[in-house]
Amino acid sequence: MTTHFDIAALGEAMVEFNQTHPGEPNYLQGFGGDTSNAVIAAARAGARTTYHTRLGADRFGDELMRLWRHEGVDTSGIERDPDAPTGIYFVTHGPNGHEFTYRRAGSAASRMTPQWLPHAVLEASKILHVSGISLAISPSARETVFEAIRLARRAGRLVSLDSNLRLKLWKLDEARETIARAAALCDIFLPSLEDAFALSGRDEPDEVVEWAHAIGAKQVALKLGDEGALVSDGMERHRIPGRKVKLADATGAGDCFCGNLLARIAIAPLPYAQDVEALL
Repeated sequence: MTTHFDIAALGEAMVEFNQTHPGEPNYLQGFGGDTSNAVIAAARAGARTTYHTRLGADRFGDELMRLWRHEGVDTSGIERDPDAPTGIYFVTHGPNGHEFTYRRAGSAASRMTPQWLPHAVLEASKILHVSGISLAISPSARETVFEAIRLARRAGRLVSLDSNLRLKLWKLDEARETIARAAALCDIFLPSLEDAFALSGRDEPDEVVEWAHAIGAKQVALKLGDEGALVSDGMERHRIPGRKVKLADATGAGDCFCGNLLARIAIAPLPYAQDVEALL
């Protein structure tokens, strides 16, 4: 089958209310959702992208649709639900960094089912991108993610997984089992250092990479924050330093890394370590 898209992402998009100053009651409206952030980043990097989710038939859903169209992300895989809301979340800031508060229970995205998946679009995309949040928001969403992975692999496409562990959504033991199962089916595993320590029980980056390959991940890019990334294809391992920049807001930084890396792989693939190094 001819590919029509470089990257298809599946998950939950949300409307964000980000506190403008710590302790103050003012919030700036924006947009979030890890896979949505990633697919927008990929689109901005020049990739042909498509997003798959469900939204409420509400104003917040309308705003997300306008966002994706403005960013050049295909929306043919979006379904609107008149009986469930679009999810929202709040970001507050304090001495220990930013904190997330979610209002997503019963959201339209959490009601996705395998029967809803747009098979033809998924099978016509070079890379399918999913995340731990996609797996965690509901049992039916988890089934949907695994069915999407099955469809992509059957069509000979690549699968990318960002761990994005959120323990407000599920218990650690359940997350460990489910993310390990998904990582074994993926081609590119993109955990953060914090997530990886919790999921693997290891406390050193090299040990985390060994754990990721042991559960079946073919290629690993372990995100090390301001220290860059540790990448491995199972044969070679490279530690790639980060670049110092002035921090404006760390929210979504890992998602944007994922989207740009996948765009690079889809459009002009290089050896894996060189792809990652070009982004840091």
